[in-house]
Amino acid sequence: MRPDFSKYKNDFPILSRSVRGGNRLIYLDSGATSQKPESVITAEANFYRTKNAAVHRGAHLLAEEASEAYENARSNVAKFIGAEQDEVIFTKSATESLNFLATSFGNPNSKIHIKNGDEIVVSEMEHHANLIPWQQLASRVGAKLKWFPMGQDGRLDLSELNTIINQKTKIVAITHQSNVLGTILPIKEIVAATKNVGAYVVLDACQSVPHFPVNVKDLGIDFLAFSGHKVLGPTGIGVLWGKLELLDKLEPAIFGGSMVDSVTMESATWAKAPKKFEAGVPNMAQAVGLSAAIDYLNAIGMSAVAEHEYALTKKLIDGLKDISSVNVIGPLEMQDRGGVVSFTIDGVHPHDVGQVLDQYGIAVRTGHHCAWPLMKKLNLVGTTRASFHIYNDEQDVLDLINAVKKVKEYFKVGA
Repeated sequence: MRPDFSKYKNDFPILSRSVRGGNRLIYLDSGATSQKPESVITAEANFYRTKNAAVHRGAHLLAEEASEAYENARSNVAKFIGAEQDEVIFTKSATESLNFLATSFGNPNSKIHIKNGDEIVVSEMEHHANLIPWQQLASRVGAKLKWFPMGQDGRLDLSELNTIINQKTKIVAITHQSNVLGTILPIKEIVAATKNVGAYVVLDACQSVPHFPVNVKDLGIDFLAFSGHKVLGPTGIGVLWGKLELLDKLEPAIFGGSMVDSVTMESATWAKAPKKFEAGVPNMAQAVGLSAAIDYLNAIGMSAVAEHEYALTKKLIDGLKDISSVNVIGPLEMQDRGGVVSFTIDGVHPHDVGQVLDQYGIAVRTGHHCAWPLMKKLNLVGTTRASFHIYNDEQDVLDLINAVKKVKEYFKVGA
């Protein structure tokens, strides 16, 4: 028997407000950013109230307490993804994490770096954050960007796996779950092919870490990035994880205080990871808030979170399939399928769909979802996307399905 998730709504203050027309807020845009439980809001605020000081920079009590809270947050994040503490780097976002990697790999002073003639592999499902940095790196150094195509079933076409990944491949940067289609990619199969040619795997885990168990060692990957704000945590905090022996071989991407070992007027040497990748005063309160979010999710259990979202996703897909002129974009079966459902309504622009749904208090995402190449492949201007988290329930799904029917009536679709 699945646990009752309805009680968790009360932990999220924003869900108690009313929106347009006095409707209750039905928040179905967690793929863009998640809402925050009171425990996270309080943890971040209490850092400012009780121990605000620059970490690693003072001998006074506040600095000691702030540093301890910050490093405890790092330890908590590491345990959450099955990593070692010194392998976790705090950034401001997953986008920054991926750009850091691309910049470091492009630095010829890095002991492992991308050069002219090397190949980088991505997929047609990538968010711009895991596409453009690699495009730019390839352009800067003269490398070649290649990609896995998407098949007709909304899943990755790996029929040419061992051709696309070859002896020239140096990096495979891939999403764990599509932010548009909800497709969970066959990471272990991709990892095996990548390791067979001695290349490195970078995993964009923005849509996976917040929603189901992720263990970096089990996956066999080399680097991973995710956003704090999608995992019930604050904005302004991201995570970059990398195997320590690989981080030691990379040059930092930004420079300044706290990341050095020694400095002269002519040169500088770097501290060990993770410090060498965290120049300047970091986002301390946000790291503490992210740690509180992880505590909150751990108390529920990520397997339970995944099971809950699985049930909601299936209910929504089944409901939308029964409405004529409504098309679910992506896999219709639930195997390797996450809590993101994109759909179109014949003859109605997704922005118009979203505006009508908003009149009923339903917050969804509309547009290209920062995945223009995928939209072009699908021959779509965009989709309407509903995405779940623990604060959603079956009533939210039913209300969305009924509202979609009202959108059809409003625009006289099928009349």
